[in-house]
This record gives sequence, structure tokens and C-alpha cells, in this order.
Amino acid sequence: MSDQHNEHESLITTPKQLIAVVIAAFVIPIAIIILLVTYVGNGNQTGVGGDDSAQAIYERIRPVVTLELKDPNGPRIYKTGEQIYQQICVTCHAAGIAGAPKFGDASAWRSHIARGHDQLMQSILKGKGAMPARAGTSPDDISDYELARALVHMVNGSGGKFSEPAPPAPIVHVDDSTPPSDKAAPAAPQ
Repeated sequence: MSDQHNEHESLITTPKQLIAVVIAAFVIPIAIIILLVTYVGNGNQTGVGGDDSAQAIYERIRPVVTLELKDPNGPRIYKTGEQIYQQICVTCHAAGIAGAPKFGDASAWRSHIARGHDQLMQSILKGKGAMPARAGTSPDDISDYELARALVHMVNGSGGKFSEPAPPAPIVHVDDSTPPSDKAAPAAPQ
């Protein structure tokens, strides 16, 4: 009976084995940690923080929103259709997200082109499907004329033949502090 192994006996039977297990319990985890730190620290960093060029640093710390101050009385400079497409429309129309017809895909645009320019503009201005009204822009930032130019850019790049919209008439600001020159001042009483 003494030759059989007792289930309740410890595997460590001598003080020498106990000392070896205690030392191994401290040394082995420390060695593994040192090896992992060395492995991780010496690898090529291709992820975030891997490129320390000035441009990469600028892109990482660039704010999410930029502020552009505009003079409301200054002349309005309209963006091209391609600029508006790159700024706003490319998000959905480059990949065809949420049912948006892909830019350059003539078969996807065929039914939209058949509806005509005016109906497509109404869809842009009022929103359609997942696209919000005005494609998510403000009339203060992007005019209807610029949205129409973006529509023409996308349609013509996808097999359509829409003509460029006519630019809007310039807005004339009237300064109320000076009297109009075409009206004569009333004569002084004699």
C-alpha cells in the first residue's frame, strides 16, 4: 500500500524541491516579461506613432473641425463641381454607401439621369433615402449653384450629358449710411 501514490500528497517532498519551485515561480514570469518587452519594443512600428515625419504628426494632431472666417460682404467665390464632390459627395458616392450610385458607374446612374436635372436637384435639396437635405450642408457654406455643379460633375462622370448651370447673379450690398446719388436733395425753403 505504501507503493501506491496517495492523491492527497504534495508533489514537493523535500526542502530542496520547495526552494527550486519558489525561485522558479519568481524568475520565470520576470524572464517572460523581459522577453515580451524586448520583443514589442524592438519591432517595426507601422501603426499609430510609427511615422514621425512632420506631415504624419500634423495629421495626428489636426483638429476634427476647422474654422474658416468669411466676410459676408466680400465677393462669393464658388467652388467647382469636382471640389464639392471631393468635399462632400465622395463619402457615399465613391463606394456606393447606403444605396448611393457610385461615381463613374453608368448603369447605376442610368435611372437617375433619366429623371432629369431638376428632379435630381430636388432630391439633393430635400434629401432622399440616407442622404440628408442639401447633402448635409448649410446654405451659408455651400450654395444651390455649387450643389448643382457637383450634380453635373457626378452625372457627366457617369455617362450623362448635363450642361453646367448658369452662375447666379452677383449680390449687391447696399450701404444705408450714404444717401442715394440719383435722388436730388429737397430744396431749402426760401
